[in-house]
Amino acid sequence: MARISGVTIPNEKQVWVALTYVYGIGPKISRDILKKTNVDVTTRVKNLTDDEISKIQEVINQDLIVEGELARIVSMNIKRLKDIKSYRGLRHTLNLPSRGQRTKTNARTRRGKKTTVGGTAKKVASKT
Repeated sequence: MARISGVTIPNEKQVWVALTYVYGIGPKISRDILKKTNVDVTTRVKNLTDDEISKIQEVINQDLIVEGELARIVSMNIKRLKDIKSYRGLRHTLNLPSRGQRTKTNARTRRGKKTTVGGTAKKVASKT
C-alpha cells in the first residue's frame, strides 16, 4: 500500500488513476507528474519501486498544493466571498448554484431534496 501526500492509493489500479485519489490531482496533472518522473503511465501501483514512489512524492511536494492545504485555501476563498457579501458569496451562503445555472428546475444537487409547500392541493367542494 503506497502512501502519497498522506493518502493511501489503491494497489490494483494504474498509477495515473491512483494518483487522482489525492485531492487536487486530476488525470491531466497525474500524467504530467508521471512524465516528469519517467514512470510508465500503465504501471500498477503494486509494481512501483520505493524509488519511483519517492520521486512522485518529491514532484508533488515541489510543484503542487494538494490535500489539506488546498482545501484550506479553497474554503478561505469562499469565506472571503461571503465576508465581502459579493453575489457569489451570497449564493454560497444560501446553498444555491454560484455559476449562473438555472434554479427554477434542476439544481437539486445544490438545493437538496424537494420539499412540498402546502396550499397546492385542490380544495374540496363543501356541501351547502
